[in-house]
Amino acid sequence: MDFSDQLNCVITQSVQVSPIMKIIKVKPDGWKLPAFDAGQFVALGLPPDSSRCTAATDEFEPPKPDKLIRRAYSIASSSTEDTIEFYVTLVHSGQLTPRLFDLNIGDKIWMGKKAVGMFTLDQIAPNRNVILVATGTGVAPYMSMLRSNALLRSGKIVVVHGAANSWDLGYSSELKLLDSMFSNFKYHPTITEPDKEPSGWNGDTRFIGDIWESGLVEELVGTKPLPENTDVFLCGNPRMVDGMKELLYKDGFKDHKKKSLGEIHAEEF
Repeated sequence: MDFSDQLNCVITQSVQVSPIMKIIKVKPDGWKLPAFDAGQFVALGLPPDSSRCTAATDEFEPPKPDKLIRRAYSIASSSTEDTIEFYVTLVHSGQLTPRLFDLNIGDKIWMGKKAVGMFTLDQIAPNRNVILVATGTGVAPYMSMLRSNALLRSGKIVVVHGAANSWDLGYSSELKLLDSMFSNFKYHPTITEPDKEPSGWNGDTRFIGDIWESGLVEELVGTKPLPENTDVFLCGNPRMVDGMKELLYKDGFKDHKKKSLGEIHAEEF
């Protein structure tokens, strides 16, 4: 089956930042993605006959031959750019990511024509503190927020980002730079496999829940995070999300839902 008429975007950048992490930029071909709120996601798709990267293993389930393989990904770029950036983790036995990892500049891809999602800052008062917690590529929607207008807020913003190794801490250079430039922004990375670091690691090696319980986030914010002054965003590994929710519930935080607004905003992978 010929899917060429459905591939409505072109790859303008493809950077492998680690063996399992890749940043790609996608430009709509002859159309423009409508305005979106930083933190939202959009679907990407490729034909089932697209080539898979050499690191791929056997697929857990073969794709349907007559349908594009589609998955939703958080946008990492600001809402003012004409290209859309994504930060992707390779799932070796997956259907879409091994094909995404085999793309080069100039290759075509399908992208949905509308971004969606409630994982945004638009309903949060600018004087409230915001804590952005991520594992792996869960940092992507936070990059969109920080690159848009989040740093114009008067409240404190803290990013806590965990990964197995330092090379999986995507955007760490940009986040360190923002930390040095903005007095209301703090960045705290942590890794769980310091023994694998070729040049060593002098930073944090605790799990995110342990960091929260230690009081470090309170120190970075300058006051104890409570429902009356803080919103917490959680994005990434479901175990991290569930563990953090349990800790937040103890302090009275509630889940943010359409019909019952709360202070815990979560996106699980």
